[in-house]
Amino acid sequence: MIPRIHGGGYSEPMASETTDPRAGAAHPRLVDLALALTLALVLTVVITADLEGTGRAGPGAYAFALGFGALLLARRRAPRTVLTVTVVAVFVYYIFDWPPIGIALPAVPALYSTAEAGWTRWSAGAGLALIAVAGYARLHEGLPAAYLYSYDLLTDIALAAAAIALAVSVRSRREIRAHEERERQRGIADQRREAQRRLQTERFRIARDLHDVIGHSISVIAVHSNVAAEAIGHDDARAAQAVERVRRAASETLHELRATVKLLRSADGEGVDRSAVGLAGLGRLFDEARDAGIDVVAQIAVDAEEVDAAVGTAVHRIVQESLTNVLRHSRSAVARVSLRPEHDRLLLTIADDGPAGPRPGVDDGPGANDRDTARASGGTGLEGMAERVRLLGGDLQAAPAPGGGFAVRALLPARLGS
Repeated sequence: MIPRIHGGGYSEPMASETTDPRAGAAHPRLVDLALALTLALVLTVVITADLEGTGRAGPGAYAFALGFGALLLARRRAPRTVLTVTVVAVFVYYIFDWPPIGIALPAVPALYSTAEAGWTRWSAGAGLALIAVAGYARLHEGLPAAYLYSYDLLTDIALAAAAIALAVSVRSRREIRAHEERERQRGIADQRREAQRRLQTERFRIARDLHDVIGHSISVIAVHSNVAAEAIGHDDARAAQAVERVRRAASETLHELRATVKLLRSADGEGVDRSAVGLAGLGRLFDEARDAGIDVVAQIAVDAEEVDAAVGTAVHRIVQESLTNVLRHSRSAVARVSLRPEHDRLLLTIADDGPAGPRPGVDDGPGANDRDTARASGGTGLEGMAERVRLLGGDLQAAPAPGGGFAVRALLPARLGS
């Protein structure tokens, strides 16, 4: 059983058509009733036939025949009680010297029921006791020993053993089916948990992407909107330039949001331009930061072709979030971005050296005036960056720099699995 997949999401696993391995079987009460009537009828026929010609087939014998059958109606609820009463009833029946009905015939159903219920030793012990006592009584009555041991006794032993063996087999199959059903249910539960885990992971990923895209763009828009507001009526050319940058930032944000939605709707991401959020898209981030008043000094010593797409996306988002934090929480005019090989991994560093405080035109709400607290206390942005790096098998550190400013350092694999 597998969970159904709809557009990259997960739903409840499909229920199988049959959940009970014994579904479709006749109702147990009907089975017991049929078995009771059959045994009573067979014993009645045997008593009536009176093959030994005793001539003592009275009402008492027929009452015992009905009693043996009636006992089977309780064989599921109290199998050992039914077996005990049956064995005692067989002994009592033969005390009255009624027409013989055999030993195995009335006792086999009770032996089977007890063994099927899990009381195999109890069933075997009762069967042996019944056969032993009956054999001794027959020898005492003068039945030839050769006939007793060669036919009568062997027949009773064979029937009792067959009944017990069949019961053990049925019980084993039932336990196997029950075990398989438990494993199936456990598998369904595991699949549901896995589907929920993957769904939650996907939600976190979407939240990180939206935070990175929208947070960065809104900060850029806020800066240029403030510039335009201050320049209107004094420097119309500068105001127009700022408005154009706002328009461009909004347009690019809308483009990224559409690309994100397209990626989520696509089963494998086919047809989605991933370069915009990879190493190839770093230049655009630098240009946006420079337009917002931050001088970005970039040293990228790695080719995009040398890095897996997932790693490139992580680098892009970390740089985007870090530059957004510089814009929101720092008065630094310079941000340094470095990406270079470090043995068999990539070392990404984003640092600024400015004092903490909000940049003019950017209102980041409560806590904006304390850049070190806002950026180092584990906010959504830093948590998202750390989670991205961790999932790729890397490590991220973000903290105030000793000489002032703030630094983000990420060590990433260039290739997944390396």
